[in-house]
Amino acid sequence: MEKYQLLERLKPGALGVNLVVEETSRVKHVVKQVECIDEHQANAALEELMPLLQLQHPHISVYQELFIMWDSQISSLFLCLVMEYHRESLEGVIEEKRKARAIMDSEWMQNILGQALDALEHLHQMDILHRNLKPSNIVLVSPNRCKLQDLSSSTLMTDEAKWNVRAEEDPFQKSWMAPEALRFSFSQKSDVWSMGCILLDMANCSFMNKTEAMLLRKAIRELPGSLECALKQLEEKGVPDAVTLASLLPMMLQIEPQERTTVRDAIHFAFVSSSFKSSSVAMTLDVHRQPLPTHLADMLLAGSIASVLEVLQNFSSRPEVQLRALKRLLTMPEDELGLPWPLELVEEVVSIMKQHKRILDMQLCACSLLLRVLGQALVHSLDAQVPWDSAMVADLLSITRSHPDSEELIILVYSLLTIIAGQEPVAEELQRAGLFKHILEHLDSCLAHRDICLSGLGLLWALLVDAVLVDKTPLENAPALLAQVLTTYPTDTEMAEAGCAVYWLLSLQGCIKEGELERVTALLLHSVRLCQDRVLLVNNAYRGLASLAKRSELAAFQVVMQEEGGSGLMLIKETYCRHQDDPEVVENVCMLLAHLASYGEILPELLSEDIRSLAQEIRGRFSSSLELVSYAEKVLLRLEEALPPSSPENSLSLCLDGKEADTAKAPPQSTPPLPS
Repeated sequence: MEKYQLLERLKPGALGVNLVVEETSRVKHVVKQVECIDEHQANAALEELMPLLQLQHPHISVYQELFIMWDSQISSLFLCLVMEYHRESLEGVIEEKRKARAIMDSEWMQNILGQALDALEHLHQMDILHRNLKPSNIVLVSPNRCKLQDLSSSTLMTDEAKWNVRAEEDPFQKSWMAPEALRFSFSQKSDVWSMGCILLDMANCSFMNKTEAMLLRKAIRELPGSLECALKQLEEKGVPDAVTLASLLPMMLQIEPQERTTVRDAIHFAFVSSSFKSSSVAMTLDVHRQPLPTHLADMLLAGSIASVLEVLQNFSSRPEVQLRALKRLLTMPEDELGLPWPLELVEEVVSIMKQHKRILDMQLCACSLLLRVLGQALVHSLDAQVPWDSAMVADLLSITRSHPDSEELIILVYSLLTIIAGQEPVAEELQRAGLFKHILEHLDSCLAHRDICLSGLGLLWALLVDAVLVDKTPLENAPALLAQVLTTYPTDTEMAEAGCAVYWLLSLQGCIKEGELERVTALLLHSVRLCQDRVLLVNNAYRGLASLAKRSELAAFQVVMQEEGGSGLMLIKETYCRHQDDPEVVENVCMLLAHLASYGEILPELLSEDIRSLAQEIRGRFSSSLELVSYAEKVLLRLEEALPPSSPENSLSLCLDGKEADTAKAPPQSTPPLPS
């Protein structure tokens, strides 16, 4: 609040105190200070309201700024909502008319109603609720132009204790709310009720005072006959448009939400079917224009990619047309699509996604298109640079939060981000954007959604594979969450393969704590037993096991311990028998053996399982691989040191270069000949 100077305290709202402030640039704002129970509530409300900063509509007053502040004088936490300042509101106009017992000008009322309904429909199209509609929240930016203001959040509006206190202080506060909203059930239909109450207020201001109007708003929630009597009064008092209002208001003020009209139908009835007219409405509403005929849309979209993109740009207020354009691009042959796309075209699609964030079909289609475009770019060239930036990544994450229940959308977004993460500079930006936390939250909350878990692990791998982690804090819970996933899907080989890859990278990054080593080791061994035919799974599991065994003797002991399915040493020999012709698998197996052999207390177990013979065979079969021979000789050297002096095996002479001693060919002197 340091940059704002307090000018005036307005009447408190239902949720908090309204302050008129002036910025250093001498621009006035209204700051609503909402006292929060704790930091969790403040952060939840802040996250819910942040997307509203991106709203763009001529009749919606967007928040200028949102922030949390601590008032040390009263030891309270406040969420501060900075809004445009406008001295006049619809409430003031209605009250002036009440005092003068004057009928509201019909054309002006229609104009303001049209603008407000247009703005409300835009919010509902984006799946945003206002929740706090009343005359004081419809501000007048000019004598004939209004804006909806002070959109609220579910987090704040469902604070029952605070809401009840406000209701007791001022009985007017809740009188515009729908019956179900009093029970904290908010929907698009509850906004329609509030708008109906506002329209009723504008209509009865010439013959009802403030208290009478408030009592009427409360009565119509329970007594349908109250509205009927009020509508008769409109006709008796000679209120213009009484006939239209007598049909429109019952549509908007049905007690049961399912019987209430939608905003779109209310607009159509008032401004198309009925006699309401307004030059302002004609400019801002689409209802006077007929839906774009199918044959015309098909003709516009039948051309080249350039013409389709032009349709996307020119029909920004018609999401149904833009959706058809995206579908056209999605089905366009590759040679016509002009791949790879430059950044400008990708930005155009992302811009449409932002504009229609709440329309799920739009998001699914746009993500599918981007996935095709970016995927095909990499098909043409593995070195292709995917056009992207950090702002677009933030937009994608925001879109998934807008549709948390859409499994298909989350998977599409994760697939997109996996492609993007393949580019090193972008991967670092994704980390800074909080993507680790985002993925882990989804793994935690979507454990029952198998495909979300699988795509989440794939994205984690893409972020970690070449990562340089400055801050490992976001990954603190990753090993435990990954264990939950693998335990939930114990026989899923695809999940095991993805899990082994992530565990390997987490172990390399030092993100697996001492207390987690045994469980992770057991899961990696289980994954190998699950399906030894999946070479990628086997390689990553043994890499992970080797990394853990190198770091911790505890993990190494877990490998050699006897379990129900046999020890890890028996599993190693099975893996070798199955993949003995695959140098990569054998190298990873031998690397694990080398780390196991570094612990003296484990050497007897290695000898008892005859790992010595296995290491000898590997050294002989892969003599051309320096890395493999090096691992095998480390194992053999350690095992030689562990053999008792009298052991027959200890009498065998082994050379570190992998060849039998030349003396083996000569007649024996004091030692028996080496066995063939």
